[in-house]
Amino acid sequence: MTQAALTHPPAAPPAPAAPAPAPRGPLRWAADRAGWLGPIGVAVFAGLLRFWNLGYPDSFVFDETYYPKDAWSLLQQGYEGTWPESANADILAVPQHVPLTSAPEFIAHPPLGKWVIAIGEYAFGLHPFGWRFMTALLGTVTVLMLARIGRRLFGSTLIGCTAALLMSVDGLQLVMSRVGLLDGVQMFFVLAAFGSLLIDRDRTRARLAAAYPDGDLVRLGPRPWRIAAGVALGAACAVKWNGIMVLAAFGLLTVLWDQSGRRWAGARRPWRSMLRRDALPAFLATVGSALVVYVGAWGGWLATGGGYDRHWADGRAGLSPDSLLGIGLPQVSMSWVPAPLRSLWHYHSQMYDFNTGLSTPHTYQSNPFSWLVQGRPVSMYWEQVPNGQQGCTASGGCAAQILGLGTPLLWWTACVALVYLLWRWFFRRDWRSGAVLCGVAGVYLPWFQYQERTVFSFYMVVLVPFLCLAVAQMLGAMVGPAGCSPERRRIGAAGAGLIVLAIVACFAFFYPLYTAEVIPMTSWQDRMWFTSWI
Repeated sequence: MTQAALTHPPAAPPAPAAPAPAPRGPLRWAADRAGWLGPIGVAVFAGLLRFWNLGYPDSFVFDETYYPKDAWSLLQQGYEGTWPESANADILAVPQHVPLTSAPEFIAHPPLGKWVIAIGEYAFGLHPFGWRFMTALLGTVTVLMLARIGRRLFGSTLIGCTAALLMSVDGLQLVMSRVGLLDGVQMFFVLAAFGSLLIDRDRTRARLAAAYPDGDLVRLGPRPWRIAAGVALGAACAVKWNGIMVLAAFGLLTVLWDQSGRRWAGARRPWRSMLRRDALPAFLATVGSALVVYVGAWGGWLATGGGYDRHWADGRAGLSPDSLLGIGLPQVSMSWVPAPLRSLWHYHSQMYDFNTGLSTPHTYQSNPFSWLVQGRPVSMYWEQVPNGQQGCTASGGCAAQILGLGTPLLWWTACVALVYLLWRWFFRRDWRSGAVLCGVAGVYLPWFQYQERTVFSFYMVVLVPFLCLAVAQMLGAMVGPAGCSPERRRIGAAGAGLIVLAIVACFAFFYPLYTAEVIPMTSWQDRMWFTSWI
């Protein structure tokens, strides 16, 4: 690639001859609106899968024993209270009894994800459909967002809709959209931040193109979509702390896009221009917005007086930050900081110690090295059903299970796609591949530092959108670039179509394990391809 190609905007292609007017009609109307109709159609399909029989099973599934009750407590008290051991049975009983107490409970995760779950409980009550409603809704909206993001990223409605279709038939994303856990909520905010940064990049490039060749001098002014990305990233952190690593990765990505944009617009010193004009605004827009949102998510705890450690700083003038930062700072006077904020800092130090030191063995814990190949999925619900009950007619009995297993063929294909994207990014300098890989790195790689911590593969639901984008990009390359021969297109399209059909068929095969469908024990055994899945 020549220096001119790197620094000069591409010349506009010659205007093609005006085509003959196309006939008007329903097909023409649909074609003109395919950029929205296609994504909406895929999202409707995903929504049907996620909302169908959402209230089943009528029980607490895995960590639903924590978050829906915390959400209800936030809704009623503004902070997380304690529950007796009989709470699950009391809540599911008819008539229902809700034994919430006002005593504060120590909670290891920030409150925003539980506030989101509480919206569904406010609308539909404290029962399985209510506490799963918002995760199902966000799981559906995420499919719509991915289709539009893929369309913008690759310039193709077909590739965008392919990525969305793949995510709609991923088993892990389906499971996490049908249970009241936090990770599906975090996935929504992370993908929203990625999409916002893409829009910001496109709009910034348009401004830089108008300023060519003065790429060093142009001031880009307000960038609301980058602020929106910061808000979404702050929300991701306020659901689970691992969002901080995504914030760091996306913050680096957006300033690198600024540097390359200024170089593209003719800047002689793009790095210096980016550092002087873009780095600080980028930090304020992303990190500053994220910090405001994160602290705001604790509004219920700050505004009420009953939360855990809410009054720890009352009567204390000092604050020791070494427990949270781990750098051995001496205790210093912090009397100028309001007592509620000092109490919040102390609470965070305890949360940090708990989250980094959690090493209690669990049957379904796994190592991050096995996550991409789905080596150890999490069984979130299991019931052995005797013959003659719940519609079971098999002589050997039946089983009903919810298994947090990503559609195996999709995830294994994604492993190949990630290698392809690494090649595209490193050897072809493909920024689209780099953007997807940045998302993968920010979500996945930080977990490798917790080799001794108790961690689970379902955390990777946040990774699913980026895996689907990677597979869709690889399938688009299989179809062939514009201008290739019709024969090449036919062969490539057939190969890509067969892969998509195989992934859909794989999803259909495992579907009973995603929805606790009662199936014969022999059918359940047929789906246990590896002993590590049991």
